[in-house]
Amino acid sequence: MRAKVNPTRMELTKLKRQLSVATRGHKLLKDKQDEMVRQFMLLIKQNRELRIEIERELQEINSEFYKARLKMNYQGIMEALMIPSNSAKIKVSSKSIMNINVPTLKYQDEGNIDLTYGFAFTPSELDSSVIRLSKLLNKLILLAEVEKSSDMLAKEIEKTRRRVNAIEHVMIPEMQESIRYITMKLDDNERSNIIRLMKSKEIILNKNN
Repeated sequence: MRAKVNPTRMELTKLKRQLSVATRGHKLLKDKQDEMVRQFMLLIKQNRELRIEIERELQEINSEFYKARLKMNYQGIMEALMIPSNSAKIKVSSKSIMNINVPTLKYQDEGNIDLTYGFAFTPSELDSSVIRLSKLLNKLILLAEVEKSSDMLAKEIEKTRRRVNAIEHVMIPEMQESIRYITMKLDDNERSNIIRLMKSKEIILNKNN
């Protein structure tokens, strides 16, 4: 497909310049896309490792909590866990991955875990599950950060891919076709001019003879 253009040398020069810029831009975008995909794969790997580790630990914590549940009634467990054992803060900031601002979450623990219920009426499995779950919080926050970064990077990769495809399969072919068309027209005009000059020369020579 070719855009409507005027077959002039000025237009040809302009199109060649635009084609050069588009080709360089395509290469830069393609390189950016490749690097984003590389960063994305690193995040996916980290996400998978974190998720496997967290799920394994949660399974063990659930097992301990289930044992505690067998030794205590539901009301007793709810009363024991009513008051938080510790307070924590999450510092939210951002970092740049290929000029994409992704969130960073930093868990700030405010002291040691202080179990707020009496040990006399609670099984050791409850204590262990609460302590282990508190220690797991940092990894859960990191997993949330990694998953959000992966999602944002995936969306940016898709946007960049569409731009790369548009330049590669639409913009550049249109410019190349227009350049071929103008070049062909200019060549035809040049041949026509040469033929006219030759005929004019022939007429003049015949008249002189």
